[in-house]
Amino acid sequence: MSDDLRDLSQRKLNFFQTMKAVLWGLFGVRRGAGYQEDISRLNPVHLILGGIIATVIFIILLVMVARWAITSLT
Repeated sequence: MSDDLRDLSQRKLNFFQTMKAVLWGLFGVRRGAGYQEDISRLNPVHLILGGIIATVIFIILLVMVARWAITSLT
């Protein structure tokens, strides 16, 4: 099992390409062929980090919008 993970982590794809795939996944729009291509080429470690980064940014944006809405109502 660890050899498989080591082989997967050796995939060389740009982190920005990984973030693009993560953002498309968060948005919920992805073609089947594009998804299969991403799965075969992306580094799983980059996917996990990209998902965490995208989630943190999304939460920060939600908090900022909520604070703005609350201050504009008062």
